[in-house]
Amino acid sequence: MPTTTCGRTARFVLPSFLALLLIACEEPNTYVEPPPPRVTIALPLIQDVTEYLEFTGRTVPFAYVQVPARVPGVLEDVHFQPGSHVDADDLLFSIDPQEYESAVQAAEAELARANAREVETQKALARAESLITRGNISQASLDEASADHLAAKADVLMRQANLRQAQIDLGYTRVRAPLSGRVGRNLVDVGNLVGQGEATILTDITTYDPMYVYFEVNERDLLRYMERHRSETGHTGEVGRRDDEAEIEVGLANEEGYPHKGMTDFAESQVDPDTGTILVRGILSNPGREPTIIPGLFTRVRVAVAQRPDMPLVAERAIGFDQSGSYLLVVNSENTVEKRNVTLGTLVDGLRAIEDGLADSDRVVVNGLQRARVGAEVAPEEVDMASLSASALEAALKAEDAASEEGSASGSRPTTD
Repeated sequence: MPTTTCGRTARFVLPSFLALLLIACEEPNTYVEPPPPRVTIALPLIQDVTEYLEFTGRTVPFAYVQVPARVPGVLEDVHFQPGSHVDADDLLFSIDPQEYESAVQAAEAELARANAREVETQKALARAESLITRGNISQASLDEASADHLAAKADVLMRQANLRQAQIDLGYTRVRAPLSGRVGRNLVDVGNLVGQGEATILTDITTYDPMYVYFEVNERDLLRYMERHRSETGHTGEVGRRDDEAEIEVGLANEEGYPHKGMTDFAESQVDPDTGTILVRGILSNPGREPTIIPGLFTRVRVAVAQRPDMPLVAERAIGFDQSGSYLLVVNSENTVEKRNVTLGTLVDGLRAIEDGLADSDRVVVNGLQRARVGAEVAPEEVDMASLSASALEAALKAEDAASEEGSASGSRPTTD
């Protein structure tokens, strides 16, 4: 049957009417604010803080000597292992001694002849003195006998000196270590002629214990240290005074912190006008046949300058920077975010000391800084600031690794039915 236009219109109008009726029955749309963002907060860790001046330095051996051949001759033997530790007076090299043994024998013979001549002239002088009293010889003869005796005594002294020199030269054929330390390689092989014309360097020795550390202090840090020294001791703080020694802490490039302790023992007498720095030397204990510190290493050096009691410490992740400088975000009692411009101090175990701008009761945002906006409300969750220190984080990481290894080991064990 053909469909009329009126029927088609009725089919479309009825569903549209029902849809409008349903919309009219629904509740009107309203805007619902999202919940406040979650952030982690912590109260500052309060503790006494030591302020340090930090420098870069280099290690220098306490003593370094080159060992020469002091007499010419053919090198006979090497008595040490290159790179080993030697003690003072240890035998290092032997030079052919035959020529010098002969020289000692010749000097001994010359001394014996001179002694015999002295005895002869002494007897002649005694006879002349006896004869002069009886008038049997002239005064001139007595004077001549006396002069011969004095010349014979002088000749004895000269022959004794020649013998001593010959013995010294013979001793130089056995080259010994002048001090204790680590010996280098032998620079001359056995069979070579050494010491001919000029001293031949045979090897070198370096003393590792103690060890020197040299570092340069700029003018500002120097004045700060001198001011602190004057306030604590009442001394003038003159650089280089023995009562102006300072404790130093030293760390190597591969070490955490500053595990090596020492003292300053020397400083230049004036600031270098070209660099604006003064050279300072510290001394460290470095025991053992294989010591931790060797010469020529880069080091980090720090010197304590002040003790600051009850300083607030915060995690470095909480610190922000803008055009006004460094700042922290804190959450007030109404859970609203506020900004605190702060002055940063020294770093202590991964936490940064805040010298100014932060109260002990301020709740500092340590996580979720991107979600925290000044003036906006947040949902804070509090943690302990001490748990964010470097040592605490390292301990937690080790515990997590140990638990993971234990879990892996237990998971790999065979099971029995």
